[in-house]
Amino acid sequence: MTVRVSAVTDRAALRDFCDLPLRLHPADRYVPLADSVIAGWWRRDQVELFLARDAAGIAVGRTILHRNARFDAKLGRRHQLFGLTEFRDDETAAALFELAENRGRDTEALFGPVGLLPNQTGGVITSGFGERGFLDSAWNPAHYPGAYERNGFVRRFEADTWRCDLPDADPDALFSFDDSRLAAEGLVLRHGSRRRFASQLPILRAMLNASFAQLGYYTEIDADELAAQTDGLAYLLDEALLLWLEKDGAPVAFVVTVPDVSEFFMRVGGRLGVLNQLRLLATRGRYRRDAVLIIKGTVPGEQGRGYLTLLSRELHRNLRAGGYRTLRSTFVERDNPASASQYRRMGGHPLHGYTFYERAVA
Repeated sequence: MTVRVSAVTDRAALRDFCDLPLRLHPADRYVPLADSVIAGWWRRDQVELFLARDAAGIAVGRTILHRNARFDAKLGRRHQLFGLTEFRDDETAAALFELAENRGRDTEALFGPVGLLPNQTGGVITSGFGERGFLDSAWNPAHYPGAYERNGFVRRFEADTWRCDLPDADPDALFSFDDSRLAAEGLVLRHGSRRRFASQLPILRAMLNASFAQLGYYTEIDADELAAQTDGLAYLLDEALLLWLEKDGAPVAFVVTVPDVSEFFMRVGGRLGVLNQLRLLATRGRYRRDAVLIIKGTVPGEQGRGYLTLLSRELHRNLRAGGYRTLRSTFVERDNPASASQYRRMGGHPLHGYTFYERAVA
């Protein structure tokens, strides 16, 4: 088979790009990224989309190529980033990696899959292939890790996603926190708001950038990137699941959890046109069984004081009150056991092994 790789230059090719993983992967495990997000990246400067086709012209692979100066500064070397990378077989994978290598001749390493940054979306799962994916997390078949590693890639930032079947245990027993500290330390618990969500985003962004700056993969996210990443979230928000803590008026810790609407995305193939958006809004009440913890953190200087324990207790109370039975979490690095301790307390277990890949440019 001969594989030919070409840029996505028209909407027909863009549709093939969006539809490819729906053909390659099981519909009950792969959760597609919204086609509107992909279309937005296609229109961006310095982001290129590519399709690999076989001799018959059938799409068999895809990738995006881009760069990010902030990511390079964080890791101290120049990278050719790639993402949304899907392939039918090793030959297709090799053709896509060769393209990335050629485009990255002036860089020091290939890194991915990321779209557009590791803290936005991306990664490869290395275990748990029989478990479905979920929002803001990857799913791929079992042959993907081997394809990367046979092509000279090494694992970076190995991690796990988590699943907790919510226990009936008392949240106070799971997450002990002395409530007398609330008044003594000037602590106030805040909740998300659909109506005021846009004005709450800057508060969350400041805590997010501060608390994650110490992580090796994390690149500071700007206001426009966060707005794009959370576009539409306000309409689906369960206000009781977005929590943050203020200390003497200053935000110090947060947890962002959302209803898991993955099954809707799977059913519509990521096609979130106006009609499907209205359908999702009309049926959002059905998605109150599973939840996804997207991100949580504590700002430097306030870590180790038990503030995430307090937020975890409140989150667990609210999940139970809302009728949720399962909580999934996006990836937690394996060298960050403190972040995974919340899930262990709840009887959780790793769901998918997770990694990014890097290869030196020849």
